[in-house]
Amino acid sequence: MPFNDHYLSRHVQISGSRLAQTLDELLHQALPEGNPNSALYRDMLMTIIRMAQTDHSRWDAKILLQTIHEMERAFHHLDRFKRRRKVTVFGSSRAPKDHPLYAQAKALGAALAHQDLMVMTGAGKGIMEAAHEGAGLEYSLGLNIILPYEQQANPIVAGTDNLLTFHFFFIRKLFFVKEADALVLCPGGFGTLDEALEVLTLVQTGKSPIVPIILLDEPGGCYWTDLLRFMEQHMKDQQYISSSDLHLMRQAHSVEEVVSDITSFYTNFHSSRWLDERFVIRLQHKLSEATLEYLNHEYRDLCHHGAFEQTPCCPMELDDEPELQHLTRLSFAFNGRHHGRLRALIDCINHPEHWA
Repeated sequence: MPFNDHYLSRHVQISGSRLAQTLDELLHQALPEGNPNSALYRDMLMTIIRMAQTDHSRWDAKILLQTIHEMERAFHHLDRFKRRRKVTVFGSSRAPKDHPLYAQAKALGAALAHQDLMVMTGAGKGIMEAAHEGAGLEYSLGLNIILPYEQQANPIVAGTDNLLTFHFFFIRKLFFVKEADALVLCPGGFGTLDEALEVLTLVQTGKSPIVPIILLDEPGGCYWTDLLRFMEQHMKDQQYISSSDLHLMRQAHSVEEVVSDITSFYTNFHSSRWLDERFVIRLQHKLSEATLEYLNHEYRDLCHHGAFEQTPCCPMELDDEPELQHLTRLSFAFNGRHHGRLRALIDCINHPEHWA
């Protein structure tokens, strides 16, 4: 929706007043000279000033304040875990300790920790507590939520620096996905299904990077089998989703399958990002020329134009995570669609026989 004249005129009024000078002076005091993020912080402050001048609703102002507080605190708190791979585990908070799913989630936490992967959950009981119990505190992160009824953190993370508590679900969801290098979904209620479908939507639409999304059930369980059957019959067959969309997730009935899927995903693939109109996949091993030719034939449909190219780190990335500069890049003009096909491409480049 385009901005109306009133909105634009307020922007001009702010820009033409002493507020603009005051903002610049404040940023000069708060930030070191030449900080590349100065313009971003200035826009943030300008947005708050515009809202203050309008002053329509105290409730709106309180929502914005709470949102900023929670996000800033989470950014700061999670920064110390920045270089550690994390796996988000979702599942029922009502699973009792004598249930097979509890034992499976506990084994999952232990197996992930053994691979040096942190286990991130909603910090509650049931599946969440089991995964943290298996992982131990050093490998556990809890993102708790304040609810009208009792919602205490499980004893593994309660009262520790490995726990964050949120007021808003949408902010907690942001960090569940933003921080995750993989997601494992165990059986659960509305909340688990909400997280599962939201994650799939974010990845399907390109709003979140592709990571392993694994639907874990106990051996012989049909919780996810029935859901996948519904997706096949009522979503894929009715063309509400593409066939390749179902490749965004994998089903597993054992902890070993989960660990294998996550570790194999990062065998060669390291991470991805957009650089202007080019999509870049960082590789730990350079691909052979034969593999590059194969990609340009089998996955050409992913390219809006041009072809797949292997390139070194470009100047735009030099100031962003310098420890990754040595990695080879697979670069192409991704069409922004068919992320299930993109997942298949990642599986392809992870095979050692495709490396140079």
